[in-house]
Amino acid sequence: MKISILRNSRGGRRASAAVALGAVLALTATACGDDGGNSAGGDGDEGNGKGKIVFWDNNGGVRTEIWKEVIADFEKANPDIDVQYVGIASTEYQSKVDTAIQGGGLPDVGGISASMLAGFAAQDALDTLDFRLAKSPLNGKLNKDMIESMRAAGGGDDKLYSIPTSANNGVLYYRTDLFEKAGLEEPTTWDRFYEAAEKLTNKGKNEFGYTIRGGAGSIAQALDAMYGQSGITSFWDSSGKRTTVNDAKNVEALEKYAGLFKKVTPAADLNNDFTKMVAQWDSGTIGMLNHNLGSYQDHVKALTADKFRGIPQPIGPGGKRVQVSNPVDGVGLFKSSKNKEAAWKFIEFATSAESSSKFNESAGQVPAHADAAKDEWISKAEPTKLAAEALSDGSTTIVQLPYYLPDWNTISKADNEPNFQKVLLGKMSAKEFLDTMAEQLNEAQAEWQEQMS
Repeated sequence: MKISILRNSRGGRRASAAVALGAVLALTATACGDDGGNSAGGDGDEGNGKGKIVFWDNNGGVRTEIWKEVIADFEKANPDIDVQYVGIASTEYQSKVDTAIQGGGLPDVGGISASMLAGFAAQDALDTLDFRLAKSPLNGKLNKDMIESMRAAGGGDDKLYSIPTSANNGVLYYRTDLFEKAGLEEPTTWDRFYEAAEKLTNKGKNEFGYTIRGGAGSIAQALDAMYGQSGITSFWDSSGKRTTVNDAKNVEALEKYAGLFKKVTPAADLNNDFTKMVAQWDSGTIGMLNHNLGSYQDHVKALTADKFRGIPQPIGPGGKRVQVSNPVDGVGLFKSSKNKEAAWKFIEFATSAESSSKFNESAGQVPAHADAAKDEWISKAEPTKLAAEALSDGSTTIVQLPYYLPDWNTISKADNEPNFQKVLLGKMSAKEFLDTMAEQLNEAQAEWQEQMS
């Protein structure tokens, strides 16, 4: 049985957990199966494997075209099943699903990344997929690390709620033409990064060295820059109870990083999410952009491959690269589905070798299917190739973000994105910002550990 975590005010999380636990202990007359007890919207039904299913894309607009290709292939192979595609912007997806969990109207299948998995699983909205995978041709064919990442993100019960489609990785994109013209070295270290950001800036000509993400999704990028510079390799201290986000080295790193805003970046960065940031970089004369593998194809289309490179994040003073984990993406089956057999057929098809290769070549990400990961296109997509090498050659240490915390998305988005904008504007200090986030994280970690015990 899952314990539903109510999201009240910051100070009320522990009380909410106690109430939820009390409700669980009161259910002495009923027992729960492996899939959890009373789920949001009911337990659904297996159906007859035919008819209509609804799929919600968690990156609508960005991945709409490739998902429609995969759906068309699926419907051709399964003429008795009709897939209704609904594209939802990544910035709106979690709230859309949370609303549907409470009020009804969930789809059959939805994009479920590791970063949002725990919150949905805690509300008992997802079917466990272990028994389906065990009987599937996919069994043994999916990247083991991605599978384990999904299990770890589920909230502590070691169950699988989402079949991975791909892994992403942080990338520093830079304009090779602008670097060559300025006589700059490749920004493989943080020192070179800051030097290039300054030298490539000429505000009078609307030229900037860097574009910083100040809108939706800004926190993960800021954390990446912080840990990359500080060299701290764990999100929690040795006790496992207190976060390292507000360590003095991280505070110093964030001060330096946030200090780039408006000095070497466009003022519009304050409100830019990744789509606006990427579009701005692709159409202007900005030297560098931090994003991930997902935007590679956008840059190729806008700039052509000979005008930029995508390399792993810069290495720190100690010669070691440290970066925060990027969530594994995947697809999950909502428990309320009335046609689970057909929905699972779609998930199997979408994560098969052929579909995985097609999808990830378009997205520029690392496929979860082992056979797809061997396809020729990966060696030709330089950022994907370099990312895979950096993650396997021992040069990179990954700081694992606590996706397992049901409140992680709320803390890292709604609670603190507005505060990060205040830091950029100089209205809040980096220390105050990180101390506030640390307090929230420590409380959420304590609550989670209490439940697990």
